[in-house]
Amino acid sequence: MIRLAILGTRGIPARYGGFETFAEEIAERLQQRGLEVTVYCEKGCNSPAIETHKGVHLIYVPSPRLGPFSTILFDLLCLIAARNRHDVIYMLGYGSSLFCFIPRLWGKQVWLNMDGIEWKRTKWSLPARLWLRAMEWIAMLTSNRLIADAHAIESHIKKHYQSTPPISVIPYGAPTIHQADSSLLVEWDLLADDYYLLVCRLEPENHVLEILQGYIASNSTLPLVILGNYQTGTHYVKQLLTITDARIRMLGTIYDQTKLPALRFYARAYFHGHSVGGTNPSLLEALGCGNAVIAHDNVFNREVAGNAALYFGRATDIPNLVEKINTDKILRSVMRSNAKDIIARRYTWELVTDAYMALLTTPS
Repeated sequence: MIRLAILGTRGIPARYGGFETFAEEIAERLQQRGLEVTVYCEKGCNSPAIETHKGVHLIYVPSPRLGPFSTILFDLLCLIAARNRHDVIYMLGYGSSLFCFIPRLWGKQVWLNMDGIEWKRTKWSLPARLWLRAMEWIAMLTSNRLIADAHAIESHIKKHYQSTPPISVIPYGAPTIHQADSSLLVEWDLLADDYYLLVCRLEPENHVLEILQGYIASNSTLPLVILGNYQTGTHYVKQLLTITDARIRMLGTIYDQTKLPALRFYARAYFHGHSVGGTNPSLLEALGCGNAVIAHDNVFNREVAGNAALYFGRATDIPNLVEKINTDKILRSVMRSNAKDIIARRYTWELVTDAYMALLTTPS
């Protein structure tokens, strides 16, 4: 029996973000197919601590509180704990790649998920961005295999590094949502198909400012609903909050797994401004809900959304795209159909699991 460990998350059951959701979805399915799967969790992420979740083993590791070094130290402690217990150690994210040689000293395979181009994210300080840039390079040396969640990430790696470990392109997955409770919209005084939606961290590389500016300049009278933490106090968020327009509705963060899908499902269209990631889970979830998408024009978004999206490069592009969505019901219908078709053909969790099973069961 193949023994797989998944590291680099706060743990499962998923309550925090994309990596945690991925770990839960893929771990459950891989153990159902006969693998012994263990997820390393931050001590305290489950209270009380549980030993298994849906058949997946859970191991808890203390997470030191050392400011920006906390995640790195937690990953290091997980690598030490996992060093000789499993056949494959799969680290999600490369921020601690410096230490990924540790299990290899015991003859274990180490795989690294390269996620997005983290060192380009402006949310990080300059020292953190330099660290992440170095960790991307070190990942080429300390891992047995790299997992890219998009072909554009694979291209980035091959462009910047002459020598790399084997690279496999395996995206994330998303469910297809066929119905949702429209009565939940009453909480925010919204009507089905009568609002636009944006779900993201409020950061410059997600082009939130451009989306707000473009939407305000449009003739649309519908609300633009924004889900994201607007209480962070960053300079960028303060800049966003200076924009006053009755159509802009900041709702904060919503994690409820009945309310969030309903908000996605009934949106007239979904804005997606991410620009430095690979296959973004938020975009997949929007497509799985059958959303027409207005996306920032970059290789990552085009690879995923294809013909289910209209694309903007600047704020000034947005009013025309909103006008198309508002006035062309046939276009909206085609985009929504294309969205669900994309998920069914390329991004179901079963297809993702198939890809990992093929990789794990093929002799290296």
